[in-house]
Amino acid sequence: MSGVIVGFGVITSVVVIGYMLGRIPLLGPGAKDVLTRLAFYVASPALLFTILARADLSSLLSTPALVGVLTVLTVGLVFAVVAALRGWGLGRSVIGALCACYVNAGNLGIPIAAYVLGDASLVAPVLLTQLLVLAPVGLTVLDLSQGGAHGVGPALRRALGTPVRNPIVIGSLAGVLVSASGWTPPAPFMEPFDLVGGMAVPAMLLAFGISLHGSGLPGRGPERGPVFVAAALKSFAQPLVAWAVGAFVFSLPGTTLFSVVVLAALPTAQNVFTYSVRYRTGEEVAREVVLITTLLTVPVLFGVTLLLG
Repeated sequence: MSGVIVGFGVITSVVVIGYMLGRIPLLGPGAKDVLTRLAFYVASPALLFTILARADLSSLLSTPALVGVLTVLTVGLVFAVVAALRGWGLGRSVIGALCACYVNAGNLGIPIAAYVLGDASLVAPVLLTQLLVLAPVGLTVLDLSQGGAHGVGPALRRALGTPVRNPIVIGSLAGVLVSASGWTPPAPFMEPFDLVGGMAVPAMLLAFGISLHGSGLPGRGPERGPVFVAAALKSFAQPLVAWAVGAFVFSLPGTTLFSVVVLAALPTAQNVFTYSVRYRTGEEVAREVVLITTLLTVPVLFGVTLLLG
């Protein structure tokens, strides 16, 4: 479990720095919004481009990837049904659904896959599925929910045009096109994207840390309903669904099943908080679910290891 400790230590250190920046406040009252916009519009598209341009897209066709997709769809659908019955609203429901199923496959998934599972490439199907399917769909719905297009024609044109106006989607699609073309970009071409993309994760974590200053204990505010539902689905239901689908539907062997469940048990990604701040919806839900699921991940992973490892 050394990978878990290392990964959490790095993340916690940067979040604590962000909290201190919010407490001082050294960067001014608008620091969280500036860092979020930097991550959303500049750094994250560059990071996603570099990741996907170098990715093996064939991993999307693997059985573990299919298990991951079915797990995400199941968990996200459960949250959507609960949100519809409770009347939580479209924007908040989208953020809550992402909180319930969008795992921290980057800055936590990679070290855990490397140190716990012994193969960093195991996280690739989860990462690619989220970047190519989950994030574009969620962001498109958020864009449309704040659009203001009236009538079938304008609404349809906005729906078709929204993905190509979103910087996250643009960066992802550009990376996919490069990977699918078989072209290997020269190092000087990729270096600016690597340099700018390297700001994405630190900016997200610092913004998240800043947002924690002045916040109450999680799960005690007016958003406790969506928070508890999303956190319970993410920390407990998602790994359980992944185990059930992998074991009973696809009969995955022990080692592969273990890796699928471990990756499903990862906490909610900070990306979701960035999206919530960008679209001004569900910020409290995203912040609290990220915090709760991150705290729960260590005991959940220990339990998964004892049962399946």
